[in-house]
Amino acid sequence: MMVTKTVHGILPNKEEATLYTLKIGQYEAQVSSYGATWVKMVAPDKHGTPGNVVLGFDDVDSYLNNTAFYGATVGRFANRIDKGTFKINGVAYHIPCNEKGINALHGGTIGFDKRNWTALTTEADGAPGVHFSLYSPDGEMGFPGHMRAYVDYVLKPSGKLEITFIATCDKKCPINLTNHAYFNLNGKGDILSHQLQLDCDRYVPVNNKTLIPSGEIKQVRHTPFDFTEMKEIGKEIAKTEGGYDHCMVITDTSDSLRRCAKVWDPVSGRTMEVFTTMPGVQFYSGNFLEGKDIGREGHAYNKHGGFCLETEHFPNAMNHPNFPNCIQEPGEQYKHKTVFKFGVE
Repeated sequence: MMVTKTVHGILPNKEEATLYTLKIGQYEAQVSSYGATWVKMVAPDKHGTPGNVVLGFDDVDSYLNNTAFYGATVGRFANRIDKGTFKINGVAYHIPCNEKGINALHGGTIGFDKRNWTALTTEADGAPGVHFSLYSPDGEMGFPGHMRAYVDYVLKPSGKLEITFIATCDKKCPINLTNHAYFNLNGKGDILSHQLQLDCDRYVPVNNKTLIPSGEIKQVRHTPFDFTEMKEIGKEIAKTEGGYDHCMVITDTSDSLRRCAKVWDPVSGRTMEVFTTMPGVQFYSGNFLEGKDIGREGHAYNKHGGFCLETEHFPNAMNHPNFPNCIQEPGEQYKHKTVFKFGVE
């Protein structure tokens, strides 16, 4: 068990971004202070050969200007806000529309993914970890209230990476923090042959042009969104408008830690299970990756080169009263946990 620190790079404001490497047994995770970003995850394949399964970069410069949010902690509000506007107690708030000028995406133009977080290394029960913290002032990116956010990464010997998100704000504020890791369990190529099962019986339909929810919640049965049993990601992707980028509603509506997804790559034999306390998980099939970003070992991140399972409140939830509540009261603690468990079959 160990945590090591190295310099990830120097940021434009001359701050130093720090890279933390967590090792235990056959597993290794790397996280950066820049964006509280999950940079790397090494897990063995069916032959016992270690390999990285998270899309990312060795240098911090590659994270600065891309818009794909690789591995980042996103907030204050993950996913989309329609036209970047919402009201609380009759007061209108406006978040910069950083997606095609029509939506606020992942917290606006300078979200938590573009901040350098304060970090402390941790150890509990022999498990290495990093505790990240961030202060967001009242009005930052248009959001109300002074907010403090914390993200804990802990790597367990059983192949689990546990991520805990905590935040408080002194005004009523929507809060939706998640991790935006892209996964490829084979470490290369596309993910269309990966097998996916989602413990989700409903999904949130969106406008195909804006990707903003219509406000409906529909059953997945008899649609391309039905992953209640294992199937290839690519099997019905052509029946969707441009690929998957939808919030899936977890069947178990409790706020307990329960499984929401399992993925299996038949080539490597690697598996990944996702557990969360959140009501939804955004399944994204890497539709907007264009091959411009060159990752480790010279791999170009092409369309469908990775998939995301972003545990979350529903997109634009503050503008849909029928969606689970995403507004935190002043001083009320926001807390949720997501666990990624790696194995082989």
